[in-house]
Amino acid sequence: MAGFAEFDDYDAVGLAGLVAAGDVTPTELLDEVLARIDRVDHHLNAIVHRDDERAHAVALDPPDGPFRGVPFLVKDLAIEAGVPVTYGSVFLRDFVAPDSSEMVRRMLATGLVPAGRTNTPEFGLVPTTEPVLHGPTRNPWATDRSSGGSSGGAAAAVAAGIVPMAHASDGGGSIRIPASACGVFGLKPS
Repeated sequence: MAGFAEFDDYDAVGLAGLVAAGDVTPTELLDEVLARIDRVDHHLNAIVHRDDERAHAVALDPPDGPFRGVPFLVKDLAIEAGVPVTYGSVFLRDFVAPDSSEMVRRMLATGLVPAGRTNTPEFGLVPTTEPVLHGPTRNPWATDRSSGGSSGGAAAAVAAGIVPMAHASDGGGSIRIPASACGVFGLKPS
């Protein structure tokens, strides 16, 4: 892959295929995603936490799996060991998870490289991503509009082309609302 002009031509499966074929390394993909965050997230506020050093350590040797080496963003409602998990709440702004949830362990076991955490309303309770702690996430198509919620950070990041897919969760529309608002495909597996 010469440069990353082709990054937008691939979904997560396609990027994993490039890694498997040796056409690109997980570190090169991660560096592209981090550069995209730097370029656009100040307009969106979709990403609430980054640990570039940790992400690079994972990218050096991601687990084997169907998404080996593909950068991924985890919603700030999912518990991930050693990472701040705020649930979008000022009351939990200093909480660092001691362990990962089974869901996060399974996602990362597919070979995904966690590049950061996405914004969510406080405790994921409302259909707009505008927590007091992190501020609102803007819609990449019209930054004066909402990205929806509660997976608004994830939907905005995918719609902006930062990553090809991101973690979302949905109890009452929290994937479906932001997917609709941001013009992306949301999958509620249950």
